[in-house]
Amino acid sequence: MVRWMGVRRMKLPDMEMDILETARSPESQSDDAFMRRIALRETEALHSVADLYGDIPFRIGCRMLSDPVEAEDIAQEALLRLWRHADRWKDGGPGIAAWLSRVGTNLCLDRLRKTRRDSQEDVPERADETPLADASLESDQMKQAVIDCIGDLPERQRASVVLTYYEAMSNQMAADNLEMNIKAFESMLYRARGTLQGCVEGKGVLAADIARITP
Repeated sequence: MVRWMGVRRMKLPDMEMDILETARSPESQSDDAFMRRIALRETEALHSVADLYGDIPFRIGCRMLSDPVEAEDIAQEALLRLWRHADRWKDGGPGIAAWLSRVGTNLCLDRLRKTRRDSQEDVPERADETPLADASLESDQMKQAVIDCIGDLPERQRASVVLTYYEAMSNQMAADNLEMNIKAFESMLYRARGTLQGCVEGKGVLAADIARITP
């Protein structure tokens, strides 16, 4: 479970550092009601949204960037954007979770592109991992192989796998997140899965193992 103390202490415009817990039950608030309160600069509403939905961009960041520190930066930036653009919110839309998923994905893609542009060194090839006798170590190796292979995918293919497999989004929702039509998205996802399967099999991980060691 991610602790959102960093989010609660963010220096947002007109936000006090120490705020009492909101007396309103978050569970009783609709997304549109939350956004109306955030548009009025009610910081308690933003804190409730962070508690309810902040893990979404964080999880996406962890999967796409393979770095929990960067993932927390992504989550906080997504929440900051929600705060800044609350007055543009339209009632009856897909909701806060979908909005944060889209913004978090786009932030990750931007960061990956920047990293690629800034990098002047070739990424070294990873050494083959020989399976060890200990079952738990073997499982860790297989999990790492899958993570490594996802990390080797092109940015948007990586996002397609993270959104549909780890975030359990429908193809249509993931396509909307990436601002693609459904046919183009499914074609890209098909290529991503084929590349991923070839990569993990090359590391000695079978399809049955992938199903067993990934969520």
